[in-house]
Amino acid sequence: MDELDILKKDWNKEKPEHKKLSTKDIYPMLQKKSSSIVKTLFYISIAELVFWILISITPYFTSNSYKERLDAIYTNDYVFAALTTFSYGIILLFIYLLFKSHQAISVTDNAKKLMESILKTRKVIKYYVIYNLVMAFISMVVGTYFAVIHNPELSDTIAHFSDKQKLIAFGIITGCTAIFVFVIWLFYKLLYGLLLKRLNRNYKELKKLEV
Repeated sequence: MDELDILKKDWNKEKPEHKKLSTKDIYPMLQKKSSSIVKTLFYISIAELVFWILISITPYFTSNSYKERLDAIYTNDYVFAALTTFSYGIILLFIYLLFKSHQAISVTDNAKKLMESILKTRKVIKYYVIYNLVMAFISMVVGTYFAVIHNPELSDTIAHFSDKQKLIAFGIITGCTAIFVFVIWLFYKLLYGLLLKRLNRNYKELKKLEV
């Protein structure tokens, strides 16, 4: 039981005429907790950016075979650079929006504005997760397509498939894509889910104080 829960327990025992004073004590705690949660989300997003950069760059510079396969798939360097820049640009935008949310929550002295900041933070994270799931799906599909197109042996093998074999291959690719996207969703569910629940709880407590 944290400091806020203890104070709330005592607050509920107070007489109605004394609750107004206790509200002034509870609000700063909700603000502090919300600010701390958003700051944690901000640090997690930075760690995630560093993680994906290392995952992307390390194999490219340490494995010649991986570099050759990647160069074969993305024959146009500008396309690969554009996709990479766009992907990291979205993450940087997400980090910036979280930083702005943290600032807004830290300096506000108004319950309504704090509630609005919490709602904005929830939306930012929601859209970011949706974006990553969509991009994971598109990347899997596009990567598979280019892998087939630029691999003569694989392309020739598929060309000789019967309709049934093509259907089975399509089912396998679809299943692998679904599993891949599900793992990404589970990752974000575990990573951001707990913090968002705490943020939502703070939002509900603020609504009670407003009433």
